[in-house]
Formats: sequence, C-alpha cells, structure tokens
Amino acid sequence: ALAEAVTAAGIEVRAPASVAGVEVGPGLATVTLKDGSTIQAPLVVGAEGRGSTVRQAAGIDTLGWAYKQSGVVATVKLGRDHGNVAHEYFLPDGPFAILPLTEQRASLVWTESTRRAEALKVASDEAFHAHLMRRFGEFLDGVEVVGPRFVYPLSLQLAEKLVAPRIAILGDAAHGVHPVAGQGLNMGLKDAAALAEVLTDAVRIGEDIGSELVLERYARWRRFDNAALAAGFDGFVRLFSNDLAPVRLARDLGMAAVNRIAPLRRAFMHEAGGATGDLPKLLKGESL
Repeated sequence: ALAEAVTAAGIEVRAPASVAGVEVGPGLATVTLKDGSTIQAPLVVGAEGRGSTVRQAAGIDTLGWAYKQSGVVATVKLGRDHGNVAHEYFLPDGPFAILPLTEQRASLVWTESTRRAEALKVASDEAFHAHLMRRFGEFLDGVEVVGPRFVYPLSLQLAEKLVAPRIAILGDAAHGVHPVAGQGLNMGLKDAAALAEVLTDAVRIGEDIGSELVLERYARWRRFDNAALAAGFDGFVRLFSNDLAPVRLARDLGMAAVNRIAPLRRAFMHEAGGATGDLPKLLKGESL
C-alpha cells in the first residue's frame, strides 16, 4: 500500500541506495549517497534503523543496554489455517511469538539466551526443527521451516535527541526496543505521523520545515512517549524473561486477572494496539 501510494504521488524513489554522509549548511542539508550522487533538501529524516547513518552524522548519541538475549526469526508453513490470530508464549528464556502471514504461513519471533541462539544459528535443519517443535508444541499441524533463519542480539537503544539542525530521526533510528510487546512498529508509526503533522502545519503558515523551532515541536511531542514506552517495555522484558517462582506467580496472577476482567482486557488490548496517548491525526484516521 505504501509503495503504491508513493508511486501514485509521483515521488522519486532511489533504490537500492544508502546514505554515506550528511552535511548541513545555511538553509539546506546535503545528503551524499554511497554511489556518489547527492540530494539537497531543507530537512533530512533519518529512518534507516538502529545503525542510522543520519543519526551518526547529526552527532546524536544513544544510550541503552544489551539483554543477553537474541531473537531467532524464521518463517514456517503450517499444516492448517492459523485463522489470522497471533499468539505469544512467555517462556523462561523469553517470549515465543507466532505471527500470521499469508498462505498458511507464520513468522516466528523466538527469544533465546544469546548462547543458545548462536547454537541455533549454526545448527542443522533437523536440529533446528527439533528445538523449534519443543517450543512450538502441538499448536498447528505439520510445521515446516521455509526460507532462511536469522539471529540478532536484543538490546534497548534510545537516542539522546530526536532532532539536530535540519535533521529529524524516527523509528528504530530513534528507539530500538525489545520485541517482547511488539511495539516497535507502533512507536515508529506514531513518530512518522507526528512529524508529518508538524511539517504540514509548518508549510501551511510558511515556516521553514527544517528550522529548530519546527523540529522541536516534533521532538517535544514524541520525546516523553518514546522514553516512557521504552522503560515500560524494559520492565516487561524483565518480568516475562524471569523464571523465579515468586515472579512467575505474580506474573501468572496478573495475566489471569487481565484475561478475566473485560474492561482491563480491553484496556490492555487498546494499549497493545498503540491507540493511546496524544495520537497524531493520521493514526486517528483523520486527514492532514
């Protein structure tokens, strides 16, 4: 849908391409791509992930820590229809999520200790499948791994700032969180919608969209929400990746209460859907 919208709007797409550097001058920023070509604009938006070149060029530092866990990601073919329902199991080494895809396939996001994850990375297909089935259980019939499997270390990473002269960052470039709550995408969508709204309002009244005054509105809007959510997810990780008996008991009681009390369950689902807080217009279904 995004690709179709970009094409319909006549936006120039350069792909594949990556940023080699960013230089900021009076009224204009210049982006140099790795093929040597350059692009100039009043504002550069860095949305290219945790290793963002744009963020580094802006001199924005990050803070955070590793979780001593890794994410194992694979796609599986299922023996029967998943009904478009996502499931998540909370195991001692971390969550195991089963996320529905098309054509009776599902994406697995499987958290393990880094040591075990590295072993899975080099395991034979047969050994990998055996370990997978131990965790997958009898959820759906005839599970078959299709395509490659990936292993990547999990950590919390927060940018100290969201803006710099003629630069704004969003998505994983601004905040990398643990996948335990599946909220990284929602946070990035909020960033994009908030920045779009701020820039649209600025254009309407003739402001320079790359000015410090305009960009600070975006930063002020998203700064607290990002930090608060990241802290909450960090606590969530420590709660659900802990097999101590008292913690496990408290966790099970809490989840049981959420499941049985309808208003609490709806509130929990509403929060998980990213539909809380000071939402930008685009996330409320309103036009800019």
